[in-house]
Amino acid sequence: MTTHIRPLPTYLVQRFHGWRATTYQDNRAWYRRLAESGQHPRAMVISCCDSRVHVTSIFGADEGEFFIHRNVANLVPPYNPDGEYHGTSAAVEYAVTGLGVAHIVVLGHSNCGGVKGCHDMCRGHAPHLEEKTSFVGRWMDILRPGFQKVSNLPDDQILPALEKQAVLTSLENLLTFPFVKTAVEDDRLTLHGLWTDTGEGGLESYDPTRGGFFPV
Repeated sequence: MTTHIRPLPTYLVQRFHGWRATTYQDNRAWYRRLAESGQHPRAMVISCCDSRVHVTSIFGADEGEFFIHRNVANLVPPYNPDGEYHGTSAAVEYAVTGLGVAHIVVLGHSNCGGVKGCHDMCRGHAPHLEEKTSFVGRWMDILRPGFQKVSNLPDDQILPALEKQAVLTSLENLLTFPFVKTAVEDDRLTLHGLWTDTGEGGLESYDPTRGGFFPV
């Protein structure tokens, strides 16, 4: 297996040395302090793997500020302690019970490929995602109920609405985790839903009192 592993591409090596000689050298004391004192992030951010979603840039965050978990379509599955592998659930558990974060932010985005896959699958246009062997398809099953809520909208509105349903589905599923629900009820934790337009640089926040997403 290890015979297939290759050295890091040259352009990444060059970028590392550039970072080491500039950003790291200018902030060496800060990096060492973080390493020695451990992490104490105030917020966890659950965002999409999409390379266009750059959480730390959007909020101007420094190292140590956010505990970030990324997955396809920023989804949180329902609480399911079945003894299997659960990367997202493990990240949530550690953030809440280990790090004691004060906020969990679910960040969705425009033109999400995972959400588009769910849309196509629910419309019967992606048979490959229906296969039991499709990791993406089975993951996007989490969002199927959300599709039913927006399927009657005009075609050009369905995908943006489904992207926001992915955020709401994740927030609803977070509350199925006992330690999340308890922390929320004890006012030790707040949940937040955001959606960003990656092309226009917009950011919308879910307002439960108005029942929708509104510009920040």
